[in-house]
Order: sequence, then structure tokens, then C-alpha cells
Amino acid sequence: MIRVVLPFHLCRLAGVEGEVRLEVAGPVTLRSVLDELEARYPMLRGTIRDHGTLRRRAFLRFFACGQDLSHEEAEAALPREVAMGEEVFRIVGAIAGG
Repeated sequence: MIRVVLPFHLCRLAGVEGEVRLEVAGPVTLRSVLDELEARYPMLRGTIRDHGTLRRRAFLRFFACGQDLSHEEAEAALPREVAMGEEVFRIVGAIAGG
């Protein structure tokens, strides 16, 4: 069971509170977790990744086990602790401005 924490605005859009729990078949990678998240919550399609390129949106970051995974390849395996459900995979809204 993969545990995902979404930023507030995406929780509201998906109609969820707290963390989301996902079953991911096969290797637990950035792509497989995001694919499952978008399959379960289709209203999130295009909000985390671009529709065409599937690249991470500029103002979102991915974190797990104290590591910034935002620039990892889509097929990069997530840490074992995330795959085992011991740690959460966080999608965090970046802050910009001046």
C-alpha cells in the first residue's frame, strides 16, 4: 500500500482528506504511483503532470524519506520505505513570488 500526501488544493479537487492509499502493481516508481493516482482520481489528470509530455508541473515537487525526488526519471524506483508503506510519498506545492 503506497501512502500519498497531496497539497491542500489537490485534496479539495479530488475530494479527499488526509493521505491517499494506493495499490500499485509491479515496481513502485514515480510513474507507476502517479499513473495509479490519476487512474483512481481522474480529476487530477493534468494537474500534477502535463497531459502530453507527462512531465511534472513546474510548481509541484515530489519528496520521500527526506529526499527531493522532483528531478528523478519517471522510471526511478521510489525508496523501499515508500514501497512498503512505512513512509509517505509527498506531492508539495512550491511557493514562488517576491
